[in-house]
Amino acid sequence: MATIQSFFTNTQERLTGYYRPLFKAGSVKPLWHMMIVTSVIMYTQSYVFNKGKHIQAARQEKKIALEEYYAKHGKSGHH
Repeated sequence: MATIQSFFTNTQERLTGYYRPLFKAGSVKPLWHMMIVTSVIMYTQSYVFNKGKHIQAARQEKKIALEEYYAKHGKSGHH
């Protein structure tokens, strides 16, 4: 437990040391970093919890449907 607390304490100190001067100087870099982190977290959450299973299931369903169609009607090139 002490190791986890020291890790978070050290991380907080490093981030504070890096970002505090940037905030005080009015830099736009912290804003960009927050926007990128937020986007990555939101995209990952959306894919993992919402789209991942549904998209894979839909692709599998389409694949099976196409295989059945080709088995009935044959597979030709282009129209």
